[in-house]
Amino acid sequence: MRISHPTAAAVLALFVASFDSRITRAEEGAAEAASASATPGVLTEVQVTARHLDEARNGLMPETGSSTFRFDAEDLKNLPLGDATPLNEVLLRAPGVTQDSFGQLHVRGDHANLQYRINDVVIPESISLFGQALNPRFASEINLLTGALPAEYGYRTAGVVDIHTKGSTFQPGGDLNVLAGSHGDREASGEWSVSDGALSAYITGGYTANDLGIENPLPTMHALHDHTAQSNAFSYLSYLLDDDSRLSLLLGLSNNDFEIPNVPGQLPEFEPPGVLVPASAALNERQYEGNRFAILAYEGSIHELIHYQLALYDRISEVHYTPDARGDLSYTGAAGEVYRRNDRHGLQADASWRVSEAHTLRAGLTYNDETAGSRTLTTVYPLDGLGEPLFTPLAIAENASEGAKLYGLYLQDEWRPLETLTINYGARYDWYQALLDEHQLSPRIGLVYELGAATTLHAGYARYFTPPPTEKIRLESIALFANTTAAPTSAGNSPVLSERSHYFDAGILERLSASLSLGLDAYYRAVENLIDEGQFGPALVFAPFNYATGRVWGLELTGSWRHEGTAAYLNAAYGTATGRRIVSGEYNFAPEELAAIAAGYIHLDHDQRWTGSAGLTETLAGTTFSLDALVGSGLRAGFINSDHLPSSVQLNAGAHRNFALDGLGELNATVTVLNLLDKVYEIRDGTGVGVGAPQWGIRRSLYVGLGKSFGP
Repeated sequence: MRISHPTAAAVLALFVASFDSRITRAEEGAAEAASASATPGVLTEVQVTARHLDEARNGLMPETGSSTFRFDAEDLKNLPLGDATPLNEVLLRAPGVTQDSFGQLHVRGDHANLQYRINDVVIPESISLFGQALNPRFASEINLLTGALPAEYGYRTAGVVDIHTKGSTFQPGGDLNVLAGSHGDREASGEWSVSDGALSAYITGGYTANDLGIENPLPTMHALHDHTAQSNAFSYLSYLLDDDSRLSLLLGLSNNDFEIPNVPGQLPEFEPPGVLVPASAALNERQYEGNRFAILAYEGSIHELIHYQLALYDRISEVHYTPDARGDLSYTGAAGEVYRRNDRHGLQADASWRVSEAHTLRAGLTYNDETAGSRTLTTVYPLDGLGEPLFTPLAIAENASEGAKLYGLYLQDEWRPLETLTINYGARYDWYQALLDEHQLSPRIGLVYELGAATTLHAGYARYFTPPPTEKIRLESIALFANTTAAPTSAGNSPVLSERSHYFDAGILERLSASLSLGLDAYYRAVENLIDEGQFGPALVFAPFNYATGRVWGLELTGSWRHEGTAAYLNAAYGTATGRRIVSGEYNFAPEELAAIAAGYIHLDHDQRWTGSAGLTETLAGTTFSLDALVGSGLRAGFINSDHLPSSVQLNAGAHRNFALDGLGELNATVTVLNLLDKVYEIRDGTGVGVGAPQWGIRRSLYVGLGKSFGP
């Protein structure tokens, strides 16, 4: 893994901690980018041409002034679970990333607000909560960009997850992998690539089933009613039109089914006469999540001075929650079947022009058109004049839809006034049309200065405009639930506003010796209409709301050490995120909560003061051993997030080895233990602003995997 604060061509390359990787805080030149994306072996002339186009595409997206943490293919293989590690677990190894329930991630104090890109094309976000719509197995490199981002990055700006596929320079062949282990886990996956002249194709797919699909609401080893079945597939087709142009098609899908885990011993809130209420341990709630996307991209280069990419994309995302009709009504007073679907399509165009040795201009535009639909059927009990339930179930049906459009334009100049100084300045304009019509002009500037051979400084400022996630906005009318057991306690229902913020970031990377490197980064964000999310209602789908103002700041320390084949890394982060006065979706909160939050700043529910990750990798006698740890000081809890949960530590270990077996040839074996020390820790306790059910971390779990590679 490596961290970088990019400059132009000649920069520092520092060996990173862990997994035989590197850390750099400088922009890598084209030759290094090509080397990182290439698969070892003899390259054909066609592959060399494709690599040239990869270099051109990478040049469209500068990272000057931002912080970038990189995972290449070798990094992914050397994680304790190897490249079977879910994407959210991969990103937890980066500094400033906090783990939450349902596999959620928070980067530098933000709730979600992550942007995903494949080969520099934005993938519209999905409604998914539990499942992973993207599998890292198809990635040759995964980069997490944070901080003051250049002008080409808009909309979702807490972090940009930039995935580069195994694409133009892969070797023909493939592999099959199986994995089995604790919680009835069984997984199978495979990938295959072919090349025929100018045409190349890559496809991968996988299936997973286990009995721990969602985090256990109890500290026990095994969860009740927590089975999941998940499948995903991804394909990449590339056709070289000539030496300077390429057409690519990317297709992806995922289908995930989940049982909602049960908590035994709960008491029902409503007990109708003559109705047998099921035990809480026997409830049968389920949720399905599906995602499908397609990207058609055309890339070109003119005389190696102008590079461009035009992409069209389409994404369909859906969630279907089915309640335990009788049980949910008895325990919560509402049994709601919820179906949500979001259709989104659009285009993205980016271009760069190398005007001179000192200046490179970049410009681009984006357009997104989406339709969010919601279909609900909620069964409730009506209330009499005294507020007592009348045990005659009432079904409330509602269908709603909302359209939204996003427009974005940017222009920026990368200027090198000195050999050691790179300045990237520009601006973007964003316009969001949905329930509200909002827009903003956002200036950006970032610089990197090489202060001697061992020291690199970086700093940046970004004005951000973040529209609310349309696909998650609740479209139901609260008036329909008046005088029922599902009536909200507060009446306000102001629309969700776009977030606006000023972001400042600065850092230093110091190479203390040939083996040891240290980096320090600081950031501060002043926010208007801070967007947060909470779980409200029976369905396990998050909904956004706004705090009027917010303040977020923190420090990140990174370190790496490598000596004689042994590598180690350490990341530590301190941060705080606070908000004041809720100004949208007020009906989701109790009146006493609204009053207390209006009185002053409170910690956000996902605010965790300390987080850290560390790893060690070493190869002995042909076996690669991996050890890593994830630590946190605890998420918030209690009334208006006034308390926090105890700290947590999870130590993971893995061993990978290739060996030969008669009749099968060379195989790869993996043994992994998650939570090696079996530390029992709580992620959520069910209290806090917008917090749902309790969640506990995984107990000690053992996994064994076997893989086989095939040639062409």
